[in-house]
Amino acid sequence: MPDLLLELRSEEIPARMQRKAAGDLKKLVTDALVEAGLTYEGAREYWTPRRLALDIRGLTARSADQREEIKGPSTKAPEQAVQGFLRKAGLSSVSEAQVVSDPKKGDFYVAVLSKPGRAAEEIIADVMPGIIRNFPWPKSMRWGAASMPKGARFAGTEGKGSESLRWVRPLQSIVCVFGPEHDETQVIPFEIDGLVAGNVTYGHRFHAPDAITVRRFDDYVRSLEKAEVMLDAERRKDVILHDARDVAFANGLELVEDEGLLEEVSGLVEWPHVLMGEFEQEYLEIPAEIIRLTIKTNQKCFVTRRQGGEGLSNRFILVSNIEAKDGGREIIHGNGKVVRARLSDAKHFWTRDQGDLPDLQDLKPSAEKFGLDLKKPLDQRMAKLDALNVTFHAKLGTQGERVSRIRALAKELAAVTGADAALVDRAVVLAKADLRTEAVGEFPELQGLMGRRYAALQGEHASVAAAIEDHYKPQGPSDRVPDDKVAIAAALADKLDTLVGFWAIDEKPTGSKDPYALRRAALGVVRILLERNVRLNLLPVLSAAMPRAGGAPVVASMSGEGSERAQALADNSYINETFPVVDPSSDVAADLLSFFHDRLKVYLRDQGARHDIIDAVLTPEADDLLMVARRAEALTAFITSEDGINLLAGTKRATQLLAAEEKKGTVVADGVSGELLRLDAERALWSAITSASSEASQAVAREDFRSAMQALSKLRAPVDLFFEEVLVNDEDTAIRANRLALLKAIREATGTVADFSKIAG
Repeated sequence: MPDLLLELRSEEIPARMQRKAAGDLKKLVTDALVEAGLTYEGAREYWTPRRLALDIRGLTARSADQREEIKGPSTKAPEQAVQGFLRKAGLSSVSEAQVVSDPKKGDFYVAVLSKPGRAAEEIIADVMPGIIRNFPWPKSMRWGAASMPKGARFAGTEGKGSESLRWVRPLQSIVCVFGPEHDETQVIPFEIDGLVAGNVTYGHRFHAPDAITVRRFDDYVRSLEKAEVMLDAERRKDVILHDARDVAFANGLELVEDEGLLEEVSGLVEWPHVLMGEFEQEYLEIPAEIIRLTIKTNQKCFVTRRQGGEGLSNRFILVSNIEAKDGGREIIHGNGKVVRARLSDAKHFWTRDQGDLPDLQDLKPSAEKFGLDLKKPLDQRMAKLDALNVTFHAKLGTQGERVSRIRALAKELAAVTGADAALVDRAVVLAKADLRTEAVGEFPELQGLMGRRYAALQGEHASVAAAIEDHYKPQGPSDRVPDDKVAIAAALADKLDTLVGFWAIDEKPTGSKDPYALRRAALGVVRILLERNVRLNLLPVLSAAMPRAGGAPVVASMSGEGSERAQALADNSYINETFPVVDPSSDVAADLLSFFHDRLKVYLRDQGARHDIIDAVLTPEADDLLMVARRAEALTAFITSEDGINLLAGTKRATQLLAAEEKKGTVVADGVSGELLRLDAERALWSAITSASSEASQAVAREDFRSAMQALSKLRAPVDLFFEEVLVNDEDTAIRANRLALLKAIREATGTVADFSKIAG
């Protein structure tokens, strides 16, 4: 079976776009071929900075012939119906249709349409121009005459601007060859904007600029290799990584590996050459994070450290796309000049951030508001952040106002987490201060981390410094969770304030859009509560922090008692007065709790919990997420045991029968009457329910959910006996209502642990 080789060669494609673009090309081409009736054995995509390539193996040479029958109306049908059938079938007259007889329905028309298969070459030539023209680049460009303003184009190009090819970078050539593995291949010469697909490509821009004639994929790869182009991106990554490790090791160092940078660098070179540069030792006084980011961001270079050591060395690894005649000395020299200049800037930022701000007098009001010490650099930056009224969100006020809200909320959460309230307060006050540092201004991704550095330099408590960095965490499912109690309280307060604020202004995530990363914030809260065993009833927290229509304060604290803290927490005047605040009657807190439930379900499923077990333990009012997780964990272990199987089997019949009768409107007594229990089996069941319910309630109070389930599992035998000897739907309506009340008591008893009706099996 023949193979297809496709290459789209252009000017340099941005590294961040290459992998996805190659995957898009594979999907678009293979989907189009399959839709046209072709099949294939396998396909693989490749990419370099200057080309996207696709190798499709075992492609059928021709699509299959197709035969379709379209059933029409009766031969006695009105002319209008017959004409409609002819139009649908594409027939010019009724004589082109067949007449088929049916013993029951009589004679009717049938159109038999035969569609011959098409050659693969024809199909490929037909689908490729549209794929290339409509390729889903995040950004694309026009070039040449097509890029000129109207009226300034060359003669003969007028009117073509709207149809001109847009591509990420100027497209220079197209290779499209097709044929069997061992026979001669042929070019499929489709045309797009003057570019005609052929069998000619080019190798390395500098080392091998001559044309290369291509026959099939294997010789294409070999020819490119000779022309110093390494087609396989994974191989380029592997070569760069191992050569970088070897160069570092040869110099008594080890590479500080960075997968993201490795991916990017492999997309910048077609023939990698690893070199080592250096900078002055004095720059090692700068924090390692700044050095690493400076060199990575500006020069796409790797940093190194001493073998077995923690601190960075003054050597860096760079990757060149050419094999220089001087061994790379000039390349190393040029990169070194840029690295030193950037590190000089970074050292300037680092030094300036530790000095005094020039306008300390103007910062005194802000310092008094937050209890700041203007002798300390980080305190000055927090005062500056507040004094400048830096906006957090147009509808949610400034960063200073936000810190005040987080501060009030953190006071409540300090007691919940068992953290030192004074340390929590200090950490929250300084948490956003590094946003006004020059280091974070240059490298925003260092926010939090630089705050921790500066806090340690000015002598803050270790827990305060750690909390300044960790209050942003976790920032994803694989990020670490804070473990210090001060950091836990600060992180919870920060994330809860974010969620409450955006819910209050009705800026919730919709579909795939989540511009404020609220799903990530909610998942962060879930992970902190569950992985750090924090007991927190969310509803009081969310309600207390929720803004009210008209700015009315909340009078109760999270514990339900009035206090100055509750008043501070409820002062939501930061909400833009021109924006309508959500009315409390809409129960925004309950809606936000439901959002937490969704994140909890995702988290627990990722941990291996069954969806039906999660649904069984999660009620709309459940706001202690740690207890929900523990119930799910206990139920998961219990439901597969013999006791669990007994409990499930013994209660399902009862709850299903009760639900069916309730749906029909059958009267169910409000409670079980002992006087109406006529049979031994129903008296035994009532006794068992009373005993099991009491034991289960006590176990739940102790948070011993397994013991609660074991207590309830004792209902199996009396339930079975009840259904064997007792007719629930007795003719006496009072007795029937009482027996249904027995079933209701079973449902209520098991409901103290979980809703067993939702468990499959």
